[in-house]
Formats: sequence, C-alpha cells, structure tokens
Amino acid sequence: MPRLPGEVLHGPRDRPLVALTFHGAGTLALTEKVLAAIEREHARATVLAVGTWLDRPIADRITGAGHDLGNHTMHHLDISALPADQARREIEDCAARLHALTGTVGSWFRPSAARRATPLVQELARRAGYLTCLSYDVDSRDYLNPGARAITADVLREVRPGSLVSLHLGHPGTLAAIPRILDGLHRRELRAVTVTELLT
Repeated sequence: MPRLPGEVLHGPRDRPLVALTFHGAGTLALTEKVLAAIEREHARATVLAVGTWLDRPIADRITGAGHDLGNHTMHHLDISALPADQARREIEDCAARLHALTGTVGSWFRPSAARRATPLVQELARRAGYLTCLSYDVDSRDYLNPGARAITADVLREVRPGSLVSLHLGHPGTLAAIPRILDGLHRRELRAVTVTELLT
C-alpha cells in the first residue's frame, strides 16, 4: 500500500472507485440486511465499529464477506473534546476489542463525533496502530433520518471518483437507500469497494 497522510478525505480521483463507509452501530438484523443489499450488487463496504457495539457474530459477518472492519472508538464520545488520556483509551480499548475478535486492530480509524481528526487524535491513533485516519468528502446525513430519497439524493449529488461516503448502520432509511445509491453509482460507472481497495 502506498504511504498515506495522517488523514484522508478521499481516494484517488482518477479511478472509477468509491468507498461506502459505515458508522458501526445498530442491530445485527439491520446490519445483516444492509450488508446483504451491498453484496447483492457485488459491492463491498467499510464498517468503522463502535467498540461497545462490536461482538463476534458482527465481526465475523463483516470480515467473512470481505468487507473492511475498523475502529470508531469504544463509546462514540466527542473525541476531540476529551482529555488526551481518555481519548487514548477510547481508541486503544476499541483496538483491543477488534484484536480480540479478529486478530488485528483493523487498518482504519475514524474519529467519533467529528468529521476531522485533530493533530492529537491523529497521533494517538498512530500510536495505536492506525497510520491513517479516515475523514470523508460525502456526508449522507442519514443519521438525521430524512428518508431514503433524501439520503440517495445527498450521496449522488456529491459523489465523485475516489469519494469516501459517510453512512450509518442502524437506520432503516439507510437500508432503503442502499440499492438506489448503488444503482446511481452503477449508472455513473462507479464501483463501491472497501477503503483498502480504494486507497491501494
């Protein structure tokens, strides 16, 4: 993998690839439905897991299907506002949970309750084994529960080759939007892949 900066907002703009990245929380049943909808279109995704949400069935389901699984802190607090020691524990505790379940801390870290990682958070993530923090250039705003049509429109209006799209598991509107988003990407000759594939 090429050397990447401490934080990325998007991948290369010269290849027809995008990455759908998901905040990992919500029921296993809804997670299964979202992943199945993605897989029906022969696509892959990246799940940044909240540590308190992550358990073996979820971890096995995500990694077993070839999706990326990464770190979105242990409790999803506003990491930018935490004292350094507490922020470190948020990252390291989730990394430890990932390692216990999968044998690896995962390749990617996304700060919780923040679009960008502060220099301190980037340094703490690096010490925990994450050389690159993930931001995003497309915000689906699905956490506001605006409905599938609005989620789809927000994504397809902003997406470009190389985009990192921010989405959330645990929202029925997101599930309903996934087939529409993937159809829109297909019409633009864009393919949804893992962050690892996008940035390699």
